[in-house]
Amino acid sequence: MFDRKTGWEYRVVEVKRVTRVTRGGKRFKIRAVVIAGDKKGRVGIGIEKGDDVSQAVSKALNAAIKNSILVPIVNKTIPYRVEGKVSAAKVLIKPAKEGKGLIAGGTVRLVLELAGVENATAKIIGVTKNPLTNALSAIEALKKLNKYVKIEENANQSNQV
Repeated sequence: MFDRKTGWEYRVVEVKRVTRVTRGGKRFKIRAVVIAGDKKGRVGIGIEKGDDVSQAVSKALNAAIKNSILVPIVNKTIPYRVEGKVSAAKVLIKPAKEGKGLIAGGTVRLVLELAGVENATAKIIGVTKNPLTNALSAIEALKKLNKYVKIEENANQSNQV
């Protein structure tokens, strides 16, 4: 889906009903997990709760945009191989040649697609089928690429001096 206000594309990964038990009984809320990206190198995950589905999704979309990270894209792929691990989920993302396409499964594919990566190979190595932890581990792997951006910026600055 596309959000006209922000210009970001987003996908709802998970919607769950969660319960908080109080002295007076149970309180029900809806938890939404949203992945949002601008397909130009920025992607984020938002996890929020609301009284109904639409409120939870809009709050999660705002959280995803706020918590977005920058992914360096070189020749429509990532610069080098990275791994990310969150809880039991482990993800391996590797660059691919031009024309290979995006070979990934589940929420890892959504994360890479919304980031704007067109050619990459990814594999979920972990033992979990939980889409939230798989997406978080993909984001964790892509965060490691930010070190590449900082190193390249420092190299460009030293060459200019």
